[in-house]
Amino acid sequence: MYEILKSAHSGLRWLVLLTLILAIVNSFGKTRGGITFSGSDKKKALFALIFTHLQFVIGLVLYFISPKVVFDAASMKSPVLRFFLVEHVAMMLIAVILITIGYSRAKRTSLDGKKFKSILIYYLIGLLLIIAAIPWPFRDLGGSWF
Repeated sequence: MYEILKSAHSGLRWLVLLTLILAIVNSFGKTRGGITFSGSDKKKALFALIFTHLQFVIGLVLYFISPKVVFDAASMKSPVLRFFLVEHVAMMLIAVILITIGYSRAKRTSLDGKKFKSILIYYLIGLLLIIAAIPWPFRDLGGSWF
């Protein structure tokens, strides 16, 4: 089960990154107003939110069954164990919270320009945190491209 979840988590990251970039690019030129926030715009932001939450849930399950997460004080001395025990999960949690706030603010406001601006700012900050917290293969943390 661990290997299946790990593969799903690793592969789903690409959908998360793609949908976040799509929602950000979609909102980028529309923040000044004058453009109606359509159903298509809402769907792009919603799919990014859904994939991000799904990825977080799978990651949360992995957090408790992964051999890379060791609940021990000695883990803080190992860069790899510390990354997965503290840094990765904390940054991803903050990113998911920011993306959720951005979507919720966009949903509540009545001004179309503010909807786009909310999605742009919160999703962009969330995306940057996610990119920083992914264990890319070049970081020597045991990550892979897929």
